[in-house]
Amino acid sequence: MVEPLALVALGVLVLAVVGSLFPLIPGALLSLVGVYGYWYATGYTQPGLALLAALTVIGVLAFVADYFSGAISAAAGGGSLVTSALAGVVGLVLFFLTGPLGLVVGVVVTVFAAEFYRHGDPIRGARTAAYTVVGMLTSTVVQFLLTLTILVAMLAVAFL
Repeated sequence: MVEPLALVALGVLVLAVVGSLFPLIPGALLSLVGVYGYWYATGYTQPGLALLAALTVIGVLAFVADYFSGAISAAAGGGSLVTSALAGVVGLVLFFLTGPLGLVVGVVVTVFAAEFYRHGDPIRGARTAAYTVVGMLTSTVVQFLLTLTILVAMLAVAFL
């Protein structure tokens, strides 16, 4: 029998998966809250320490995919470390000021402007900015899959 508090923790894990598809809902962090809430509810017995560590790593990866995808994909598209850092700072600030749309637009404009300034080539700046957009949009898929993995693992722990 699963305790009521453990059921609440599993509900938080379901919310995390749904939340990973919507901006402003921290799906990865909710997954970690659900995992640790379940661990607490079971008297620190389930999941075991090895699985707890693995799920924590997956949750942190999902968090990084969600919040730092713009900067990471700018670097993957040929952007400099300075461009990636600027994109990360601008993205973080605009996330709080304008929400998800402002974040995406601000990061793309920042990457394009920085790379255009760096190389004097609008095509190269646009290519790096395009990599950034693709990376930011695919991060939603990555976060969804990682939070879903955590949910499935915890359901197996709870009911198998």
